[in-house]
Amino acid sequence: MPYTDHIKAIVSALPEQPGVYQYFNKDEKIIYVGKAKNLKRRVSSYFIGNNHNAKTEALVRNIYDLKYIVVNSETDALLLENNLIKQHQPHYNILLKDGKTYPWLCITKEPFPRVFKTRNVIKGASYYGPYSNVWVVDTIIELIKKIYPIRTCRDYLTEEGVKSGKYKVCLKYHIHNCAGCCEGHQSLMEYRQMIDEIVEIVKGNSHRITEYLMAEINKAAQEYRFEEAHALKQKLDAINAYREKTVITTNHKETLDAFGYDEENNVAYVNILHINNGSVTQGYTLEMHKKMDESREELLSLAILELRNRINSHSKECIVPFMPDNEIDGVTFNIPQKGDKKKLLDLSAQNVKQYKLDKIKQGEKLNTQQKGTALLKALQDALKLEKIPQRIECFDNSNISGDYAVAGCVVYEYAKPLKSEYRKYNIKTVTGPDDYASMREVVLRRYSRIIEEGGRLPDLIIADGGMGQMSSIRSVIEDELKLNIPIAGLVKNKKHQTNELLYGNPPLTIGIKPTEPLFKFLAGIQDEVHRYAITFHREKRSKALTKSELDEISGIGEKTKNELILHFKSIKRVRTAKFEDIEKIIGKTRATIIYNHFNGGITPSDSKIQQ
Repeated sequence: MPYTDHIKAIVSALPEQPGVYQYFNKDEKIIYVGKAKNLKRRVSSYFIGNNHNAKTEALVRNIYDLKYIVVNSETDALLLENNLIKQHQPHYNILLKDGKTYPWLCITKEPFPRVFKTRNVIKGASYYGPYSNVWVVDTIIELIKKIYPIRTCRDYLTEEGVKSGKYKVCLKYHIHNCAGCCEGHQSLMEYRQMIDEIVEIVKGNSHRITEYLMAEINKAAQEYRFEEAHALKQKLDAINAYREKTVITTNHKETLDAFGYDEENNVAYVNILHINNGSVTQGYTLEMHKKMDESREELLSLAILELRNRINSHSKECIVPFMPDNEIDGVTFNIPQKGDKKKLLDLSAQNVKQYKLDKIKQGEKLNTQQKGTALLKALQDALKLEKIPQRIECFDNSNISGDYAVAGCVVYEYAKPLKSEYRKYNIKTVTGPDDYASMREVVLRRYSRIIEEGGRLPDLIIADGGMGQMSSIRSVIEDELKLNIPIAGLVKNKKHQTNELLYGNPPLTIGIKPTEPLFKFLAGIQDEVHRYAITFHREKRSKALTKSELDEISGIGEKTKNELILHFKSIKRVRTAKFEDIEKIIGKTRATIIYNHFNGGITPSDSKIQQ
């Protein structure tokens, strides 16, 4: 899988915002377009874990680059994804090549037209949309049917057929949801007038619907039809709450380019959004480094020429944040102040800002890696090691007077905790509170297994303790396993705070000030291994404390144990209870097992004979 450093850097800096991402193959061709409510989480999922299906694995193997466009909402992401897939027909977007698309509102071209929702756009009808949310188009159709009693039957009605009495009214007419045009109760002219008004409403988007509803609400209120006014008000509130007017698909059926611009530290960032027939179909951000003191107008001019060439744009209008330095033959430059074009300009500016933020995050990511390398280099210098300790393992024991003895091992790679490699150990061969013997057992078990399985050995081993723990580890590593691994120790003071670093044989204190980053890094390792070991110890102790003599009785499970403890409150009362009392709780068979266990094998019948 070509999960290169280039892709890693992009993924690590992705924003947690809605948007659309595009994957490119080695030939720089778009092979997949996807939408995301959270770009960072969605794109990262492709490169994390192995639980992918065959299609996804094949896709990931062919990803050599990725780009993305930030949008304002998930709705915009849906529509933009649809536009890009139809524009580029990526190889791996199989599910969207079968004709399925976002829903449209269809008005047929019959003598008595029907109004309904569809996903298949074919000739012979008028379509409005697409809508990014099925609920939205359903709500609009429900509103239309509430206001206008249009027919819902699928018959192809003709005026001649109506006059000849060919059709009959259905239940919809009797419940007043249809005006009965099929039997001539509503004329063709009246029906077509109703359809014309519906067309005007759906063509005008949400504000036309809300204006119409407001007029109907006021009319109903003036005529004291308050229940009807309230019902219409609920519809109005629903439309205002959920009907989104997106800038991704505009009312203007035109082709244009929107440019966003920003500048910082002698670098200019310019974004282009290409709008084709009212829909955003392409987006790209260019980074331009100043070599001289060029003006922003000059930089924008150069960027416009370069970006239009890259996406092969021939649009006749460009919307810009300010006028460029040079004109382009046949192209008009506009600076919109309001409306859909202003929203497109703002969206382009948002993509520029996001691109800048990504560059900063990538820089911070690099700085984090550099800091980790610097810490390990400082540790190498402090301990005079032959190589940088890329993998560090640290051990700690935990017990109470030798009881519930456990140990923990934490692993750090490149100065970061590698939690998948953490390991817990139950102490098996040591009796009593012997931390040194416990340390020897755990270290021997861990590294004997790593050697046997051909695993990776650490570059440095750290003991959560002083000379004794270091000596215990050294006796195993050097004397028994014949390994050459540096060993250090971290000592805490009376306040249980990391106090000093020991290294060497015999161990000597390495002078590191508590304010130094290296000291804080080592203290963090010690705190982490202590937390890990003590947590495991507490879990084991808590589990042990819940055990009882009932756990040792063959044939008695957890459910029976809980029933007895709940009734008798203690093991002592179970031990002294009469057979009949136990039998009432758990039945004769299990009661016999319990009674025999606590009475030396004497059965209830034997007990009665002795009496």
